[in-house]
Order: sequence, then C-alpha cells, then structure tokens
Amino acid sequence: MAVVRVRGPLRALAGGRGEHELEGPTVLELLRSFESRNPDTRGWILDERGHIRPHINVFVDAERGAEHTPVPAGARVEVIPAITGG
Repeated sequence: MAVVRVRGPLRALAGGRGEHELEGPTVLELLRSFESRNPDTRGWILDERGHIRPHINVFVDAERGAEHTPVPAGARVEVIPAITGG
C-alpha cells in the first residue's frame, strides 16, 4: 500500500481526509483507485480520457512522477494542484 496525500479542495472533496492508503502499481492506477474510492473527486485529477490533468503535480517519495511511474509499497504520493494567478 501507498499513502496518497491531498490538500485544499481535493481534501475537502475526499471527505476531509488528507491521507488515503491505496494500492496501485503505477501513479495512474493509484489515482484511478483514489477517484474510485472518492467519487466527488472525479474529473479533478484525471481528465475525461483518464489522463492526469496538466495542472496536477504528482510526487512519489519527493520525486516528480508521471502516469507510468512505479509506486512501490510504502511510498508517499503527493497530489498537488498547481497554483495560478496573475
């Protein structure tokens, strides 16, 4: 199992929980599992084709991750929406 951490609006949409223990061999599978268990988050992380949205940053054990990045057991995965402004 890995620990997925979410903040801000994602945390609120995930029942107010900031940490979620999930299984998935890759970042993409882990995020699909997260959305499956937290249906209010659907569409916020993954787009309509099932890919990570461009404004979402994912880190696996403090290293930038991509959809096919392996997620080892015990990993800490951070899901961070980009901050924009102007």
